Amino acid sequence: MFERILIANRGEIACRVIDTCRRLGVQTVAVHSDVDAGARHVAMADMAVNLGGAAPRDSYLRGDAIIAAALATGAEAIHPGYGFLSENPDFVEAVEAAGLVFIGPSAAAIRAMGLKDAAKALMAEAGVPVVPGYQGADQDPARLAAEAEAIGYPVLIKAVAGGGGKGMRRVEGPEGFAGALEAARAEARGAFGNDHVLVEKYVATPRHIELQVFGDGARAVHLFERDCSLQRRHQKVIEEAPAPGMTPEMRAAMGAAAVRAAEAIGYAGAGTVEFIVDASDGLRPDRFWFMEMNTRLQVEHPVTEAVTGVDLVAWQLRVASGEPLPARQEDLSLRGHAFEARLYAEDVPKGFLPATGRLTHLAFPADARIETGVRAGDEISPWYDPMIAKLVVHGPTRQSALRKLDRVLAGCEVAGSVTNLAFLRALARHGGFFAGEVDTGLIDREVETLSPAPVPCSRARALAALGAAGLHEGGPDGAGFTLWAPLVQAQGLRFGEAEIEARIETRGAGSFRVGIGEATHEITRRGGAWWVDGAPTPARIVVHAAGVSVFWGNNYHFTAPDPLHRAGAAGPGAGHVEAPMPGLVKAVFVAPGDTVAQGARLAILEAMKMEHTLTAGRDGVVSEVLVAEGAQVSAGAPLILLAPDETPNERTDESPEEAAE
Repeated sequence: MFERILIANRGEIACRVIDTCRRLGVQTVAVHSDVDAGARHVAMADMAVNLGGAAPRDSYLRGDAIIAAALATGAEAIHPGYGFLSENPDFVEAVEAAGLVFIGPSAAAIRAMGLKDAAKALMAEAGVPVVPGYQGADQDPARLAAEAEAIGYPVLIKAVAGGGGKGMRRVEGPEGFAGALEAARAEARGAFGNDHVLVEKYVATPRHIELQVFGDGARAVHLFERDCSLQRRHQKVIEEAPAPGMTPEMRAAMGAAAVRAAEAIGYAGAGTVEFIVDASDGLRPDRFWFMEMNTRLQVEHPVTEAVTGVDLVAWQLRVASGEPLPARQEDLSLRGHAFEARLYAEDVPKGFLPATGRLTHLAFPADARIETGVRAGDEISPWYDPMIAKLVVHGPTRQSALRKLDRVLAGCEVAGSVTNLAFLRALARHGGFFAGEVDTGLIDREVETLSPAPVPCSRARALAALGAAGLHEGGPDGAGFTLWAPLVQAQGLRFGEAEIEARIETRGAGSFRVGIGEATHEITRRGGAWWVDGAPTPARIVVHAAGVSVFWGNNYHFTAPDPLHRAGAAGPGAGHVEAPMPGLVKAVFVAPGDTVAQGARLAILEAMKMEHTLTAGRDGVVSEVLVAEGAQVSAGAPLILLAPDETPNERTDESPEEAAE
């Protein structure tokens, strides 16, 4: 076993690797960018090395600097985590040329699976079923369109060097093919430097089922399947193991195919073989096809660990240090059911826009496995993926595990940034998902019912008012005593854009009557819990730097009212377009004097590794363009101004009477 390794990554995966290294007595070296100097993974490691600037290209993608850091600190091996350089064969070769061990597959194996078209051809040769499609070198748009016609619509255009849903477009018919091809190629070119695509049959009732494999370079085993069908924008949201509705025959067929795939390329280490499954007639052994192989540890690997009892990172270290495969196929078995939910800083009602912010409060329930790279007080940076944590639960059955997931989500407390927490709870409670009726289109079909942000009831608002007034601890004995009558005070606060006025009557120590609009609630603090209208509640009131939060199933965040606030001063209908988050202006489509219609494309902002199109909120004329392509902008920065919307009542050259005519 190694004495010391360097972890070429950040965030929760770096912390996850460090956890296993501590159990095995292996020392760790962390690397970090300038903005990550105080990050959790840096604090956890035995040693740390600064790589440079905030942008990944200036830090976490600098393979030469990472190798130099490993040599300088006496590390024997490099664990890549996932993302960044984890699937870069040139980096693997450089690591080995420096006399170090790469904890992962060989460069040859990564190359074999790195391009989707070549990988599919290789898998077909190995007897692994592949989706009907075209993966040829001829990239002429006419040829691609003809192939799509031959395959039969709907089809999927996919970047051959793609991943994470980038460079991917679904096309329903020939009339939309040319535009989708152009968009997919542009996105692939920007993300991967390679605009080649493949075209394949789109499965109408698709499920995304993947097999965890592990090899030692000669032989491989599978550690059963994960279902990753709950996706949005082709990115996974909730994963589970095993797959609902899986039959022994289907599991055996998929497992054998996954092992053939791994052994065909001499795979060493942890990997995932992803399949698309046609679930229109249940799970059948003749209805699954190879999509791609991820030659690294997956984000969702903890659900496999939960149902098998295997520490995949420990296996990685053992095999990389020269040990044989730790188990035979017959040694592995499934135990219960597990779910993983990805908690992100993102604004779901605004189309899942990635968010930033300082986490002024962060707490998780004790009865779950929490994988996180942040702590209270840390900032969600615009430079990296906005994941806050992975929440992993395990139970004896799927239903019990799913109920536990809902309880854990209800017990999470996050303040300082918007999150997808309410969205995850809505998914966990979705009737179809609870019944195991899942496919990759579920979220898109149900997004309108899953996405709305929860609105606090008057009871939650009353509790928030107590926090805003500094009464959230219940007050000292005798608090609020007056000679002739209870103390009454007014308290204002805001939830989103809504102004709230509360009337708080302190009736004794820890006893209040709070009026919110037409509602009045009797609130007391007893036994460390809040009682509202005579009933105990699990609600918690937390006052923090960003305001007041009430955690009661959902996270409700309130702020003190701003006397300078002007409703409607910003937003798409107010005549100016702002940056919804920090990012890079990739394109500007308009100039001063241009006439635009509502919904017209104005600019593209690149942020959090995604491109976001900014559109006009109303018809109008562009008066000013305040940014140029290539500019880095902060959240809320004005980008494009429209001329005032001139209505008759606003004109100065006619009277109200003339306007009325």
